[in-house]
Amino acid sequence: MASARIAAGAPRERGAESAGDVHVQEFTVSYRYPVYFTADALDPDNSTLADAVSRAEPDRRHRFFVIVDEGVARAWPDLCAGFGRYADAHSGLLDLAAPPEIVAGGERAKNDPAVIQRLHARLHELRIDRHSFVVVVGGGAVQDAAGYAAATAHRGVRIVRLPTTVLSQGDGGVGVKNGVNAFGTKNFIGTFAPPFAVVNDVRFIESLPRRDRIAGIAEAVKVSLIRDSRFFDWLVDNATGLAALDRPAMAEMIRRSAELHLRHIATSGDPFEHGSARPLDFGHWAAHKLETLSAYCLGHGEAVAIGMMLDARYSVEAGLMDPRSLEAISALLERLGLPQWDDVLELRGPDGSPRLLEGLAEFREHLGGELTITLLEGIGRGVEAHVIETDRVARAIDWLRERQARR
Repeated sequence: MASARIAAGAPRERGAESAGDVHVQEFTVSYRYPVYFTADALDPDNSTLADAVSRAEPDRRHRFFVIVDEGVARAWPDLCAGFGRYADAHSGLLDLAAPPEIVAGGERAKNDPAVIQRLHARLHELRIDRHSFVVVVGGGAVQDAAGYAAATAHRGVRIVRLPTTVLSQGDGGVGVKNGVNAFGTKNFIGTFAPPFAVVNDVRFIESLPRRDRIAGIAEAVKVSLIRDSRFFDWLVDNATGLAALDRPAMAEMIRRSAELHLRHIATSGDPFEHGSARPLDFGHWAAHKLETLSAYCLGHGEAVAIGMMLDARYSVEAGLMDPRSLEAISALLERLGLPQWDDVLELRGPDGSPRLLEGLAEFREHLGGELTITLLEGIGRGVEAHVIETDRVARAIDWLRERQARR
């Protein structure tokens, strides 16, 4: 009988004795990227963007291509020309490859495959290679779509993000994921691709509609609920200023939210989500389905707020969290102006069950087959659950409906 041989220096794996010759390859890749917090990033006297692009090679000139969310371009008419002036002011470090490319904003960027094809074609035409940079200016959807295009060109073009919404500056824009929607499923196609750098410019959020700025606070509430009760208390203490969109309060909220998200990515032991635990997606199994059921009339942050209330009420129904904590969460969301109900929660399938429950199956598939939902043991204390009782979800929906009716 032939005996198995394990290559010298390689760890022995279970079953190797009957597998024939085996060499187990193992290596570690370290990722490091800065997140800058600034204002007026395109002011020629502000070197933050130039520093971000040139930080690894400060002695050479770097080609870069800019992709801009059309909503941002409308709100900032001088933005595209501003990149030309900025590149001229920092011409020793920066070489603008072409005028900025404007793409559809919002979920249109993620729903239309032609957007990705167009960006791939443009990167090819301009010969943007792995020594060049793609600078993406926009909200989370454009960051996702353009990030995916860059990550799949040449197996990965370096990307610098300039997130322009509260949601993207405090959450998605500082993370390592990108993706587009397909087959009616949110983020079905995508990659894990850490950015080269992130530049958070607080000035961008000041041009957003009030609704969008308020909606963006939902992700800060989320990360406080699962990670940091002191941050939750800070949000309560500053709810009046946040609801009034006070600039210092908003800037501090974004920074603290971003830092908590970055800390989780760095310390969770699973930054690329190979496992099934996704605590940063608290409230999101419902939120993603609420977005699609509403045909995206509900914004992401608004859907997350409703999803958090649903899962918080479920946590009470399951005996994990006390009702007083639930009331504190509801009171904060109300003070911030975030929704806790939408009529799409009433939609029923052919069997009479809530359509929302389809989101559990979709979430399970997205996780690779094992369902893991983050619930709450208390404010600042998330806990994993692998089984969700549909009757409890239905009771949570009923509770939200009755609560809404009393308002």
